[in-house]
Amino acid sequence: MTMRADARRNAERLLAAARELISERGPNVPLDEVAKLAGVGIGTLYRRFPDRDALLRAVVLDALAQTRDAAERAAETEDPFEALATYLRLALELRVSAVMPQVLDLVIHGDAEMDAAREASAKAVEALVDAARESGDLPEDVTFADVGMMLVRIARPLPGPMPTELKDELARRHLELFLRGLRTPGGPLTGPSLSREDLGRL
Repeated sequence: MTMRADARRNAERLLAAARELISERGPNVPLDEVAKLAGVGIGTLYRRFPDRDALLRAVVLDALAQTRDAAERAAETEDPFEALATYLRLALELRVSAVMPQVLDLVIHGDAEMDAAREASAKAVEALVDAARESGDLPEDVTFADVGMMLVRIARPLPGPMPTELKDELARRHLELFLRGLRTPGGPLTGPSLSREDLGRL
């Protein structure tokens, strides 16, 4: 039992390290650096993930599971807009939105487990967006895609030599600016209004 617990903790550390490094440097980051950041040996990484593809697939599945979990926890918040805001804050800290755009193209489509995880995650987040819109606090013309893509833009690390800690603090600040803007009445939005189905087709 102790070995299983240790193995689970090692896997969690490896996935967290991979998320952090991929968000900053892309999916081709050296695997030995992932192992080093996780505090394990490269042999431990390869025992759990035999190659880069296996690690990236696990990163995507883990990110989707964490996104769904964050959305479901946020849904317990009584106020619908605050529930959506809570989810966005949780997702930002998980770095999910910084990682997913970089790795999704590398994962084979038609993978039943991946498709099911993607659908469950999207439905949980879409429910938050719909509830916030139905409450009247989120404007009718703000879509699931708008919220998701803005989170991706905010979550991606800023370019340049700025310290990582400062980049993280600015991302939190910019998310709060985004949330403040969502609550402020304004004119109609221009540009394409994309649904979740549109995103899937794209």
